[in-house]
Amino acid sequence: MGVVVVLVLLAILFGGLGLLVEGLKWVLIIALVLLIAGAVTGSRVRSRF
Repeated sequence: MGVVVVLVLLAILFGGLGLLVEGLKWVLIIALVLLIAGAVTGSRVRSRF
């Protein structure tokens, strides 16, 4: 029974780490897209003046 509990805890731990890494990856992708969009918008605004 103890082995089953340890295996379940390890599965939850590794699954949680996988979700965390996946979430961080998407946050970085979204931040990069917003950075590029802001740079393009900023360069357009500055070029008008």
